[in-house]
This record gives sequence, C-alpha cells and structure tokens, in this order.
Amino acid sequence: VQLQASGGGLVQAGGSLRLSCAASEPTFRSSVMAWFRQAPGKEREFVASISSSGTGTSHANSLKGRFTISRDNAKNTVYLQMNSLKPEDTASYYCAAMRGFYTASEFVDYWGRGTQVTVSS
Repeated sequence: VQLQASGGGLVQAGGSLRLSCAASEPTFRSSVMAWFRQAPGKEREFVASISSSGTGTSHANSLKGRFTISRDNAKNTVYLQMNSLKPEDTASYYCAAMRGFYTASEFVDYWGRGTQVTVSS
C-alpha cells in the first residue's frame, strides 16, 4: 500500500489546513488509519486515528477540539482537518495504516511520506 499525503503548507496562527492522504489500493478500506507528526528535534507523536468504517476515532488529548480525522473509503482517502493552528503545531505530518486501533507508532504497517505544516506567529 502506498500512501500519499498532501495539503501541508504555511499558515498563520489561528488559521486552518486540511491534510489528505490517498491510498493506492482499496485494501486501505479495511485498515485503521492514523496521522502522526514529528517536529524538528522531537519524537514522532500520535495525532489521531480512525477505524476502517470511520465510525470510531481517537485524537490526542492535547489536540481534541482543534483537529478532526475523517475518511472517505470511496475515495481511498483519509483527512485531517486542523483548525486554530498554533506555532507549536509546526511539524511534518505523516499518515499511516495501522494493524489495529492503537496510538503507538510500533503498530504502523505502512507510512506515507510526510507533508510539512508550518504555522507562523
């Protein structure tokens, strides 16, 4: 499975971005999908995950209320809507296909390439 993330860019604090992650195969539809992020000098951290059907989601506590994960299985795509962005949200964002509804990166089966999000103050 190839995962292609897009939608990153430069945005001012308080702004919004929507990231997309397109999967190359329909088998994506049976996978739990997730977003992680990694800021310079920091470890990669969990952002959000979504069940294969889209009915179950999990978001990092620190991001609840600002970030929302969703998916469209007909388009083989998962999204991350990011609102009220802060400079500390600056990071490379990675989508991932996971082997279960976990938050740890050790349970990732496939990584997509990162998309850079930069939030200016």
